[in-house]
Amino acid sequence: MADVLKKLFALIVIMWPQSLYAEQSIKVFALFENKAIINIDGKRHVLAAGETSPEGLKLIRTDTLNELVEVEIGGRRETLRLGVVSTGGGLGSEGGTKKVVLFAERGSFYAEGSINGSSVKFLVDTGATTIAMNSYTADRIGLDYKRHGQRGMASTAGGVVPMYGLTLKKVTVGGIVLHNIEAGVIEGYHPEEVLLGMSFLGRLNMTRDGNKMELTKRY
Repeated sequence: MADVLKKLFALIVIMWPQSLYAEQSIKVFALFENKAIINIDGKRHVLAAGETSPEGLKLIRTDTLNELVEVEIGGRRETLRLGVVSTGGGLGSEGGTKKVVLFAERGSFYAEGSINGSSVKFLVDTGATTIAMNSYTADRIGLDYKRHGQRGMASTAGGVVPMYGLTLKKVTVGGIVLHNIEAGVIEGYHPEEVLLGMSFLGRLNMTRDGNKMELTKRY
């Protein structure tokens, strides 16, 4: 009887990962040479080739030319197509890539990036004059906006609130790297997302085709 239970338990262990991954939502948000940003059930992971996420997804290789990644899930190899692609170069490298391709999520374009080396998720907003964020995000990424910013006022859904204008030393989107970018920090919870405004976008070439947007660094 004990041997039967051991065999049954082993069978359950073998079958469990397959049923688990069949129900998981997996989407590739960004692709680099030998590295990808993958969303697994709402959790984002930056994986290098050969690395495995806490959920057990292993990145085998990336294909920037065909915008694909090969992964191993529950003992099976799968090929996934990208939702957001950054072509060439490496993640956050100083030289950077010259082109980032974004695909719309629920009608809006999002991009993974960083501000002064701290990771953020941007919402592309051509109606915003500068990069804009709330004070809680600014605190999280270590911006001393009260000391280094210029105080003003901004009108938000919650009324008129203090705003601080400042210059960001370094902003990256995918592999595109720009320096000395104007930004605004609004005290409170709005905007909920970091807005990627024209102080950054205005220094790029932008093209849109349906749910696809390409950002290209100008030379």
